[in-house]
Amino acid sequence: MARTTSHWPDSYPAKIKTAAQAIGLIKPAQRVFIGSSCGEPQHLVRELAAQSGHLQDLEVVRILSLEKDPLTLMTERTEGQDLHIRSFYLGSAKPRRLSRSKRFITPINLSAVPRLFLSRRLPINVALVQVSPPDDFGWMSLGISVDVTKAAVQSADLVIAQVNPNMPRVLGRGFVHLNEVDYLVEHEEPLLTVGPPPEFEAAVRIGQLVSRLIEDGSTVQISLGATHNSFMTAVADKNDLGVHTQFLSDAIMSLYSMGVITNRRKGLNAGKLIASGAVGSNELYGFLHDNPAIEFHPSDYVNNPAVIAQHHKMVSLNVVMGMDLTGQVAADALPYNHFTGVNGLMDFTRGAGMAPDGKSVLMIPSTTLDGRSSRILPILESTAVVVPRGDVHYVATEYGLVNLFGKSLEERALAMISIAHPDFRDHLLERAKDFGLLSKKRASHEITSGVYPLHLEETRTYDGVEVLFRPAKPVDTRQIQEHFYHLEEQDVVKRFFQKKTRFVQDEVADFCEVDYVHDLSVVAVVGEAGYEEVIAVGTYFLDHSTNLAETAFSVAKEWQGKGLSTVILAKLAQNAREHGLAGLFALVSPANLGMIKLFQKLPYRLMSRLEENQLALTVRFDQPPEPEAAGVPA
Repeated sequence: MARTTSHWPDSYPAKIKTAAQAIGLIKPAQRVFIGSSCGEPQHLVRELAAQSGHLQDLEVVRILSLEKDPLTLMTERTEGQDLHIRSFYLGSAKPRRLSRSKRFITPINLSAVPRLFLSRRLPINVALVQVSPPDDFGWMSLGISVDVTKAAVQSADLVIAQVNPNMPRVLGRGFVHLNEVDYLVEHEEPLLTVGPPPEFEAAVRIGQLVSRLIEDGSTVQISLGATHNSFMTAVADKNDLGVHTQFLSDAIMSLYSMGVITNRRKGLNAGKLIASGAVGSNELYGFLHDNPAIEFHPSDYVNNPAVIAQHHKMVSLNVVMGMDLTGQVAADALPYNHFTGVNGLMDFTRGAGMAPDGKSVLMIPSTTLDGRSSRILPILESTAVVVPRGDVHYVATEYGLVNLFGKSLEERALAMISIAHPDFRDHLLERAKDFGLLSKKRASHEITSGVYPLHLEETRTYDGVEVLFRPAKPVDTRQIQEHFYHLEEQDVVKRFFQKKTRFVQDEVADFCEVDYVHDLSVVAVVGEAGYEEVIAVGTYFLDHSTNLAETAFSVAKEWQGKGLSTVILAKLAQNAREHGLAGLFALVSPANLGMIKLFQKLPYRLMSRLEENQLALTVRFDQPPEPEAAGVPA
């Protein structure tokens, strides 16, 4: 419809219509866009549903939503071919409510939808949107739903806007002038709100694992699938975080009010919370109104990977619903989300991965909510792949955190099995062998039984370098192998009691594929997670006949004398005692004064005896040190 520019206060009254009158202007076979997410113009949609029986072959265009009324009723009518719902959606559409309308789903990244509209490759005949009342200059805000709605308004032949005083006026690029709108329907009603997703223990543990990836000054994006507590756990102790995300939520509002989010160090749009929409409570919507610290922009900006990549230490945190052993990712809208962020998943995954010091993190509970099925599968077969394996970096379940970037299929399979639920690891390992992802010789008993002891992780700083002490993982085999190869000859002899020039991978795997109870390795590492350099290794292996665990250590030459072995031994002793082991012992050369002094630091009585030119050092956890510790032979 051709629009003429006029003095907006004069044209305002002439544009007012009732919902029935405005919807009555829609013609059969037209394409109608409906404002997305919580910004949906409910009053207009109800009227559209009421009149849809007279509108043959109408196509409704929208981002997928999961709210129940009234569009669910409209969707059910698609069987009669009177109404088609074209939903922009990247998920698998396997849930029953989605699968019945699968043929109308349009897979597309959210960043590309505005271009689809504005180029008229998908012409929009009518746009139904919701706006705030006009200000003194005739500008109305799209409020909590700018995303692709702005482009729909700019490209539609006919724009019908529901004017709702409850819509907040959000700053940024989400304003529509009265002259851009053809008809106005004044109707006040509560905005759609969404409560937080249910909390579950796994989510909090995932938050703990992810927290060490988020540095002070990082810019974060968080998907709607993350629970409030998991997100708070991950970032509540951080400083000067920034936000560039698809949706603002109540959790982000809470962190801003706590001073965790300042946006000072974003590198782009400093000082501003940037998003394209909001999904949450009425308190959140009130927080947005005329807030100069917040700007909403269209999705072709917010979700543009090139824009995302410009942020300082960009970290994307997204919840996904399924992954396979090679790293392929499936995602679906969650029933308790109401609105899906699946369309933005690929944009932020790729954008964060492109950013300098950026990190893309996928968070996935190891099982379905009922615990009956694993969310980590041998292979994704009859489901849509939302994120290709080549774009996947960090993956976290409640059982661990791994980095798949640059890893081989074998390394990926080992990593994914190690963070799967223990009940499903045997099956995954055998299927990995069947698919040729792992050698048929690969042992299974350790990798399939261990539960990663997160509480043993600790970061310490030595001469300005951060060193992470943590339990070894199956994916550390190569790094530990390289550590052994770089040891000085005398250190190899101390560690292995012989000159050794080869460290076969299958042998080194014994240090990594442990159950974390009877067998444990603790490594000290520096560098980026998933690409760390191992600078020290301490292990214990249980002798079941005595219930004592034998220990051994190695430290890179440049890190010797700094106390790394002391920290590692304390963690080995802590874990062994927590799991009922009687104590620790080591066989060392009598000349190995360093090892003797190391054992003397433990808060237990040290016993020693010579056995065939070797010194046996033993501590038992039920024997405290004597008031004056006896000397040990030199």
